[in-house]
Amino acid sequence: MMQVHIRNAKGGKDRLIPLPQRTLLALRYYWQTHRHPRLMFPGKDGKTDSMIDKGGIQKALKRVIAECNIHKSISPHNLRHSYATHLLEQGLDLRSVQSLLGHNSLNTTARYTRLTQITRKNTALSVNQLTDNLALKWECDI
Repeated sequence: MMQVHIRNAKGGKDRLIPLPQRTLLALRYYWQTHRHPRLMFPGKDGKTDSMIDKGGIQKALKRVIAECNIHKSISPHNLRHSYATHLLEQGLDLRSVQSLLGHNSLNTTARYTRLTQITRKNTALSVNQLTDNLALKWECDI
């Protein structure tokens, strides 16, 4: 599995996160037009070792949201929450999401979860699948 090393992420932690093939292709396309000698996302001050800061990320996100004609207030934290929620909806276990987000406590990760329409449907489906295979005494007597 391909991974990206994120340095000094939220909480000052370094992380290895999965790199989907499609994201790699997008990053390669970006690199062709925004090449920097060392950094994928450099700061705007022109210094060689200057990395993009929190404000730069927020400005870039606002620009993308405007270009996509989205009229909601979206922050990097909202995206982080949505990422975690969608991973859980896709069936990824809570411990794996905890690791991806870099949380020390599972309780912190659990706060990202909420019972959405998709998870309600999947929960009902899973419960039904579990019980469908049970052999009940009254069914066996018929």
